[in-house]
Amino acid sequence: MKKGFTLLELLIVIGILAILSTTMILVINPAELLKKARDSQRLSDFGTLKSAIAFYLTNASTYSIGSTGQTYADIGAVTCFGTASPTASSTYLYVNGSGWIPINFTSLSIGSPISSLPRDPNQSTASTGNHYYVYGVKSTSDLTFKLVTNMESLAYSSSGPSDAESKDGGTNTGLYERGTDLTLTITTGANCFNSVAP
Repeated sequence: MKKGFTLLELLIVIGILAILSTTMILVINPAELLKKARDSQRLSDFGTLKSAIAFYLTNASTYSIGSTGQTYADIGAVTCFGTASPTASSTYLYVNGSGWIPINFTSLSIGSPISSLPRDPNQSTASTGNHYYVYGVKSTSDLTFKLVTNMESLAYSSSGPSDAESKDGGTNTGLYERGTDLTLTITTGANCFNSVAP
């Protein structure tokens, strides 16, 4: 007598495995996990940038943090604070003042607090208008600035359980804002975080 599995038994096992794997994919949701990982990177990058700028302001003998009314972004042609950001170039990550943040960190006698400027981890969607980093200067005399980005995952968005956007103290509940003065108004629209609620 031959021993083995019948076709019906094999189909039942395959069906159970399909149900279990589908359930696991729905529960784990790998696409959402990748979005959360990129959002964690955004939080880390903004913490690093804010600390680096604060370090610069504490240790520089003369200050130059950029122009009021100018948008500085890690992609080109973004208008969030007034004048559009310059076109992206090969020097965008430089910390010598030619990067997307116009601060010369290398001018410090004790060295630059960061080796290069970060960029949004999801550059593939930057052209759609929602994922990039923006820097604006509130006042050159008070040395106040604001950094802005858009969270990607449901967890870190303004309606998520780890809400980073509406609880950051900024003026826009749909964007993540850090800086020394979060009252600097950002104008969302076709050229600045398109479709993000103010």
